[in-house]
Amino acid sequence: MTDLYLRYVQAGLRPYLILSGAMLGSLGLVRGALAVRAARTGAPGAEEYGRPAEDGPDHGHSHAGGPRVAWLLALPAVALLCFPPPALGSYSAAREEARRAEEYVGTFPALPADDPLELSLAEFGSRAAYDSGYSLRERTVRLTGFVTTGDGGTWYVTRLRVACCAADATAVKAEVRGAEAPETDAWVTVTGTWHPRGKLGSAAAWPPVLDAVTVRAITEPSDPYEER
Repeated sequence: MTDLYLRYVQAGLRPYLILSGAMLGSLGLVRGALAVRAARTGAPGAEEYGRPAEDGPDHGHSHAGGPRVAWLLALPAVALLCFPPPALGSYSAAREEARRAEEYVGTFPALPADDPLELSLAEFGSRAAYDSGYSLRERTVRLTGFVTTGDGGTWYVTRLRVACCAADATAVKAEVRGAEAPETDAWVTVTGTWHPRGKLGSAAAWPPVLDAVTVRAITEPSDPYEER
């Protein structure tokens, strides 16, 4: 199994995907083996029980193509295997409403002394908006995500957070200032310093702002989501 499954579900669900795939494959092999054996022995297949006899008065059409139509159900699965859809991106983030669970201003645990600080966008946003100890002040921060844009040339480094799978994804982002916006949906690592704004805990403090020092293009990571 490749890392493509990480576009849709959390890494911890990998064993269940493998198990369910193996079970479905086994069922398909068993059904195929039964059909082959029935064809060789001349015994009626499961789909023939309950039908009128070939020479009966109620038999007026052929059943040769009936069961074979069921194979068309495999086409969507084959299409997904051959052309896997991309991970959720800027469109999903743009559709995310600016609603966040109520949080209270308070102190946060101390940050490591190393610079630059490698933070998730969720942690950066929480500390920027709610940390009364201002632990991000005068610290160099490094954030990684994909590019989304707003009005007036504003752009953001953005990440989607999932609890279970892509269906429950929610967006977290930070506004980037001091650097030109890369192409939308491009993955970047931005290094810079926190730009305080607004009263802690207020809507004016969101989204957090990063004054960029460097913006480096990267390839999309194998696991594009942040865990909740």
